[in-house]
Amino acid sequence: MHGSSSHGAGGAARRGPPGAGCLAALLAAAPGWAAQAEGPADAQARPWLDASRSFEERAAALVAAMTLEEKAAQMQNAAPAIERLGVPAYDWWNEALHGVARAGQATVFPQAIGLAATFDVPLMGQVARAIGDEARAKHHAFAREGRRGRYQGLTFWSPNINIFRDPRWGRGQETYGEDPFLTARMGVAFVRGLQGEDEPAPANAQGQRYRKLDATAKHFAVHSGPEADRHHFDARPDRRDLYETYLPAFEALVKEGNVAAVMGAYNRVHGESASASRFLLQDVLRRDWGFSGYVVSDCWAIVDVWKHHRIVATREQAAALAVRNGTELECGSEYGTLPEAVRQGLIDEAEIDAALTRLFTARMRLGMFDPPEALSWAQLLPSVNQAPEHDALALAAARKSIVLLKNDGLLPLSRDIRRIAVIGPTADDPMALLGNYYGTPADPVTILRGIREALPQAEVLYARGADLVEGREDPGAAPLIEPQYLRPAPGARERGLRGEYFRNRDLAGEPALVRVDPQIGFRWDRGSPTDNLLARGDAEAHQAIPADGFSIRWSGQLLPPVSGQYRIEVAADDGFRLYLDGRLVLDRWQDSDRMQAASVRLPLEGGRAYDLRLEMYDHERDAAVRLGWELPGARPPFEAALEAARQAEVVVFVGGLTGDVEGEEMRVDYPGFSGGDRTDIRLPAPQQRLLEALHATGKPVVLVLTAGSALGIDWAQQHLPAILMAWYPGQRGGNAVADVLFGDYNPAGRLPVTFYSAEEKLPAFDDYRMEGRTYRYFDGRPLYPFGHGLSYTRFGYSGLALGQARVGVDEPLRVAVTVRNEGTRAGEEVVQLYLAPTRPGQLRARRELRGFQRVHLAPGEARELVFELRPVRDLRRYDEAAGGWTVAPGEYEVQVGASSADIRVRGRFTVVR
Repeated sequence: MHGSSSHGAGGAARRGPPGAGCLAALLAAAPGWAAQAEGPADAQARPWLDASRSFEERAAALVAAMTLEEKAAQMQNAAPAIERLGVPAYDWWNEALHGVARAGQATVFPQAIGLAATFDVPLMGQVARAIGDEARAKHHAFAREGRRGRYQGLTFWSPNINIFRDPRWGRGQETYGEDPFLTARMGVAFVRGLQGEDEPAPANAQGQRYRKLDATAKHFAVHSGPEADRHHFDARPDRRDLYETYLPAFEALVKEGNVAAVMGAYNRVHGESASASRFLLQDVLRRDWGFSGYVVSDCWAIVDVWKHHRIVATREQAAALAVRNGTELECGSEYGTLPEAVRQGLIDEAEIDAALTRLFTARMRLGMFDPPEALSWAQLLPSVNQAPEHDALALAAARKSIVLLKNDGLLPLSRDIRRIAVIGPTADDPMALLGNYYGTPADPVTILRGIREALPQAEVLYARGADLVEGREDPGAAPLIEPQYLRPAPGARERGLRGEYFRNRDLAGEPALVRVDPQIGFRWDRGSPTDNLLARGDAEAHQAIPADGFSIRWSGQLLPPVSGQYRIEVAADDGFRLYLDGRLVLDRWQDSDRMQAASVRLPLEGGRAYDLRLEMYDHERDAAVRLGWELPGARPPFEAALEAARQAEVVVFVGGLTGDVEGEEMRVDYPGFSGGDRTDIRLPAPQQRLLEALHATGKPVVLVLTAGSALGIDWAQQHLPAILMAWYPGQRGGNAVADVLFGDYNPAGRLPVTFYSAEEKLPAFDDYRMEGRTYRYFDGRPLYPFGHGLSYTRFGYSGLALGQARVGVDEPLRVAVTVRNEGTRAGEEVVQLYLAPTRPGQLRARRELRGFQRVHLAPGEARELVFELRPVRDLRRYDEAAGGWTVAPGEYEVQVGASSADIRVRGRFTVVR
């Protein structure tokens, strides 16, 4: 599956030399290395440092040396140091959904749903290996600085393999789509790549392989919204849906991916908390699947067990229930009550010992208690982060993820265009590249920038035109105030504002950093403040202020160039205040989990200096702030967009969604959006109005969508000549979109979700039955079917051949098909194989994806593709009466084609017992 030549991040060219100087510098990166270096006597006193023992023996010895209180503390994600035992502090919480997240600069690949749209399993493995290299390098760099906090470890809570059953779910963008088979294939590749399963790995004296990183399959299980209800609802799918839809990807990651960890969900499943479920964690995960790793709760899900689900009455009972039922690690603090739970007789200390031994076995396997020379991964240098080959891989992944939904011949656009209009709220918004759970890209390329770089000789007109959604003043609608209009003090020659950075959220005491900032346009990610999707690197602020709980005051003078009415805008993630000439003109001094914006219109005199003071604070999580304005005479955005369109030969409208309106349990609602989910799958109303007005100009309009979920774009499908789905395409998304628009890349992405008509009446969001959902059970006509995606060339299918007409339940069946590029342009085709019943009762689904291959073909080239099926695996259905899997004998149909609704060739075979 993974060729060694595709391993982008682990080559010798970027590993440090094996000399003594390099290793000495790296020794400080290894927890426990000093004690390890003391020699054999210390290994006898501390057997957990004895590398000649097995990981399990070392872990058990360490747990046996702890007090009950120490054990309980180590079973929480923010595990404190135990100095007397040489155990350093460690926080298990880290994220790597589509790149190392929340830990400073890192390569940002397309969001998970975009990676799924590539239908490219080997590519997914390459991406995961690159992420793994960056993660290892970051961890050791942090450790050398003595930093062992959140987002700095080796245990990653990715991937999200929940089934994207409903397009309204805000977190669906984190998944690999609606199909269990596709999710399993992409998820297994991600896990194996992240954990280094297919790389050469060092081993201990017992021959046990060390592990590069721990991946975590989440959220187990039956979890896909609504976000607002996730802490208290009870998902009750029937057994067939549970086993045939919600569990298969988890089973594949356990059995084929060797995934290190599984994360529980917030909700109940048939009355049990998913993070404390005996059925899920004991009966299914361990007994049926043989899982040998560890289980972590979702964050603060154990609180829900007693507080919201009311399964038990106390914190102690909730903690004891979760541990006894199989959750070894808590993200949260309820496990701090475990000593009292032991005293109350709710749980035995031996059960705690067994759970904690699993956790320390995992840490031993990651090499946390060995000197770094034992691990080749510890020699990865910080320069691996944002390495050129990773940037190139991000571009390749973005190109492969783009889905051409419609093309009436307008695309690819000619490079002879002299004037093109790029319009829309996500055209120049870096957030439209990122989705959620992201790191900080060093040089993100927006779609506007990508088009400008692709057409250096053309005039590229840009207008935002409309806000993202109704009722939301978009942060970023006003251009940043440029340095020449700001000065830090009266008479100062330097340009910008004086910034005072405080290590608290109250602007109190002496500032930790004072400097002049030319512009106020910052976005710091969660792991460490690192500047800015817009300006320069900010190592200075990174060192001076904490990741959370800081504040900044900027002061100086504003120098308007002309007299007239100005609109001054401030946007920030958390609170801000703006003063002009000592008067408070904007005040949003409150916590916010997303960017909040406010603006004021003021008459200002050109040539006069106004005293300006901007204050902001960050509470937690991501932090951002920007100060912008619109000068007098600026045309309203809508009118400016129409004027640009009238002047252009062609219009590229870039719109859709961003992670600011769809995502995880948000506290902001807009028309069509609620708590991060959507209540309406249409394109937001401000964008729809603008799109229709642009079309009315008579100029050809290409629609480029950024989003993490399906959109009901019926009007666009009926009226526009070309539509691209770009997802959240990562740091090189703008270049990738431009490459497709102008024909430098022939698109071949496929939809991992069904696009429904805007008028389709969807099943109730909180109903977890699969009836009427996804291509497998939907009987209506989709706007765009699962697996859909067009090309700039044509492909023909022929010669379907089955290895035999009759096959035993456990026998392999060979399926061959010939695919030919019948056009004049090279391109890729995603060949999809489905199995379908020929009579009722054989399968519940209308058809099931059971194979896919992405193949590149030159013009006129043909290739035979071979798939291997096995009825016991590919035709099994869950028999509720028997309580197990069965395969119904009889005739079935093989369907091969370009999408779930574009079947080109068919064949039948019979399953016999």
